[in-house]
Amino acid sequence: RLFEINERLVKLSKKAAGSKAYVAGDITMTGRQLFPMGDMDFEELVKIYKEQIEALSRAGADLLVIETMMSLNETRAALIAAKETCSLPVMATLTFEADGRTLFGTDPETAMIVLQSLGADAVGANCSTGPEQMAQVIKKMHSVAQVPVIAKPNAGLPRLDENGNTVYDMDPSSFGEKAAMLVEAGAVILGGCCGSEPAHIRSLTQAVSKLQVPGRDESVKKIRRLTSERKSISFGLDGRFIIVGERINPTGKKKFQQMIREGDFSMVETFVTGQEERGASVLDINMGMSGVDEKETLLKVMEQVTELTSLPLCIDSSAPEVMEAVLRRYPGRALINSVSLEKDRIERMLPLAKKYGAMFILLPVSDEGLPKDQEDKIRIVNEILKKAFDLGLTKEDVIVDGLVGTIGANPQAAKQVLETIGWCRSNELATICGLSNISFGLPERSYVNSAFLTMAIHDGLTCAIANPNQELLTAAMYASDLLMAKEGADIAYIDEMNRRISEGITITKAAPAAVNTAPGSAAKQEQTDSKEKASGVPEDPEAKLLSDVKNCVLKGNRDKVVAAAMQAKEQGINPRRILDEALLTGINEVGALFDSGKYFLPQLIAGAESMKLAIEYLEPFLMEGKNAKSKGCVVIATVEGDIHDIGKNLVALMLKNYGFRVIDLGKDVPKEVIVDTAIKENADIIGLSALMTTTMQQMDNVVKYAREKGCRARIMIGGAVITPDYAEKIGADAYSSDASDAVKVAGKLLEEFLDD
Repeated sequence: RLFEINERLVKLSKKAAGSKAYVAGDITMTGRQLFPMGDMDFEELVKIYKEQIEALSRAGADLLVIETMMSLNETRAALIAAKETCSLPVMATLTFEADGRTLFGTDPETAMIVLQSLGADAVGANCSTGPEQMAQVIKKMHSVAQVPVIAKPNAGLPRLDENGNTVYDMDPSSFGEKAAMLVEAGAVILGGCCGSEPAHIRSLTQAVSKLQVPGRDESVKKIRRLTSERKSISFGLDGRFIIVGERINPTGKKKFQQMIREGDFSMVETFVTGQEERGASVLDINMGMSGVDEKETLLKVMEQVTELTSLPLCIDSSAPEVMEAVLRRYPGRALINSVSLEKDRIERMLPLAKKYGAMFILLPVSDEGLPKDQEDKIRIVNEILKKAFDLGLTKEDVIVDGLVGTIGANPQAAKQVLETIGWCRSNELATICGLSNISFGLPERSYVNSAFLTMAIHDGLTCAIANPNQELLTAAMYASDLLMAKEGADIAYIDEMNRRISEGITITKAAPAAVNTAPGSAAKQEQTDSKEKASGVPEDPEAKLLSDVKNCVLKGNRDKVVAAAMQAKEQGINPRRILDEALLTGINEVGALFDSGKYFLPQLIAGAESMKLAIEYLEPFLMEGKNAKSKGCVVIATVEGDIHDIGKNLVALMLKNYGFRVIDLGKDVPKEVIVDTAIKENADIIGLSALMTTTMQQMDNVVKYAREKGCRARIMIGGAVITPDYAEKIGADAYSSDASDAVKVAGKLLEEFLDD
């Protein structure tokens, strides 16, 4: 009845609005999670959204509103579906937590950059909080916005009145008064979400109708921006130099190639960690090699890297179909490497940059090959730029490759590249170079590369594709920025040199390209091993095995965790030790990082899923030794009338991994089923979840029914709209703020239960 229902809704709305208002087709989350956090494929989600959008469009909706979104990538899926289905204008808003990020860790600036680049006509926030708290989110969005900013706050915070009805703590007058702060922050499209009634909207209209919206800083348009799902980087022509890490590339790495062919991607983690620690701002990923399906492999690497780091990615492939597959699923704003004037590349790659909101590296190569001279190179650059501008792209979407040749074959190669950089700088174009070609065939190449980098930075080079593990090269970068008096370069130089001094790193000769002496890196570990061998003190092999298991949980490495646990067990380590000293220790650290804001929901779930896989392997052995006695039994459910289960599922997963026996009853569960199951299973704890203010009062019904039936279980409640005060008011035993907190709360409830 999809088309029938949507058509009826549009007609009813059109009738009510008459000629006074537009009618928007409203779209939100499905409740299922995208892979790898859930079981839904990206294309399946796009298809689902397309069905509804087609129905709304066919029924006559005037525009589309994608709102109350928690995941940036799900918002992207809906926006892509809209663009591929109809030509209606599209507004998109996300909901932000108290820490100013979405549930999945996206900050306001990143959300705006990604969605406006992808083609949203207006972007903002809805639900979340009251207007005063939302103002900071709106201000951050406005700081990077090139489209109108939307603000639709709640009428304050929800609570239950003496009659058990959900009410909000802001009356119409105060709602309108506080909403003025949203206009001052930059919002130009305003409304109300939960708790707002006609009187609230009237008050808002009266309060803001005569206010002036802050003017948009035109210099915002001159800034280049790349993002992941959780972080954005901004750079201008006069900003600090940027390294695009080149290491996640199989070219010239025989061992890496063999591991990839065997399905072993563990070296990717080493490359990610090493390059991030050494100061890379963007990571290039390339899987162009024989013996593998490039599209499938590059997608897998992209997904792995986005779980490991918040750095933006540069997608490196010469195949347009591979590039589109990765850009389509990448949850941020990527950099395309690269677009040339070759007919197939420019006709297929350039539209991808426009469609998916990506930046691109302009490679001045044509069907005739490399440019004949400098004049020919500039001609090619201009032709590509014209085609890009015709598609609606701007200079700020382009980074020109200086096309570095080797001075061994052409003594003028360096001077020619510097001339290109200077021309681009005078034409307000960002530039990039692959440095290593300049010294090909020469001894001690790092000296040549570093000297060339210093000259290029002076002439205006914006970024380079390079190996940040080369100490001499990165030292030249930090020193060049310092000498060019770039903002923040002095502090960055001092911090980097202090780090090197503390680690005993000195540069007495050109550092080998493969060396990585970052703390925790493979090279650092080799140094440690050497010192231990020299001192005659062997490393504890059991400690090493347990550390490997723990790190798999800490990094969310689902591919290696079972093998690591298996190796530890086969080497004679008791399964209980693996559980207690590796898995639980690891997940505790994950929880601590999540609580501190260093990890976000994707990392939390990846760590929990990794632990789950290891426990599934260890469980039979734990049972043999009768060491797997459950901490306690928890019956968990989303209350009746509420179909949201994202948070509830995560809580269930975390509790299972901490040794609780969890009975998950699902969503929209009547109080009778919850309480009767708890009594039948002799449960210690009942966990209740609700996301909506209209369903939270069902928790009160469950608590009362449990008391009537004499249920022994302690009751723990949580959800987006739930507060500690509400838990106390309805007589629940505890409140949990999130999945990590739920484990601690459940542990305390169990201790209290046992004490009683």
